[in-house]
Amino acid sequence: MSLIQITELTKTYRKGDSVIVPLDKVSLEIEQGELVTLMGASGTGKSTLLNLIAGIDHPDVGTIVVDSTPITSLSNSALTRWRADNVGYIFQTHNLIPVLTAYENIELPLLLLPLSRKQRQQRVAIALEAVGLTDRADHFPKQLSGGQEQRVGIGRAIVTDPKVIVADEPTGDLDAETSGQILELLSELNRQLGTTLLMVTHDLEATRIASRRLRLSHGKIESQQVSEGVLHG
Repeated sequence: MSLIQITELTKTYRKGDSVIVPLDKVSLEIEQGELVTLMGASGTGKSTLLNLIAGIDHPDVGTIVVDSTPITSLSNSALTRWRADNVGYIFQTHNLIPVLTAYENIELPLLLLPLSRKQRQQRVAIALEAVGLTDRADHFPKQLSGGQEQRVGIGRAIVTDPKVIVADEPTGDLDAETSGQILELLSELNRQLGTTLLMVTHDLEATRIASRRLRLSHGKIESQQVSEGVLHG
């Protein structure tokens, strides 16, 4: 069975008298350990699909099953708990809390889990090492470069050892050299941890690390392309 099973997923929004349909009867399966990029023009449903898979939003119609859990059937409180245990989110603009250090920003998701202080310390130390920021643990966001801030964001996403990591334009605010470094880091983490990674991107460079590339258009998956020779899992 696939890790993620999406069936006939439809999402609509109202804008004045108009009805916007970012997703229209989308069906999709994603395997454990895949690194999938979602591409397409603005407004084609990429971020909407990402947020539905992450349990941040609810579809109008259709089902999403993640690791045998039908998340579209969960109550809001159960979905919140499920998301804390199973999903890591990487934002385009980092979304770091300025008054917290790199260590404390990475630790934040762990505060929602029943872990001791020592367990949290161990997990944060592992995450800091994984993103190459052990020597920046006590630095505040304003003391970090843009690439380092995004590394903190990635550390925060992986610290709970989630089943799924979703990334919404993770290189969108970075220069080309830093973007390349972040993409290499995401690819390496995908290989080492075997975590399933779904990434919305306009960055064509991102497609070279993907095991599968999806293109969305007018609410539907227009094309799928599997990358030969890309290691994942």
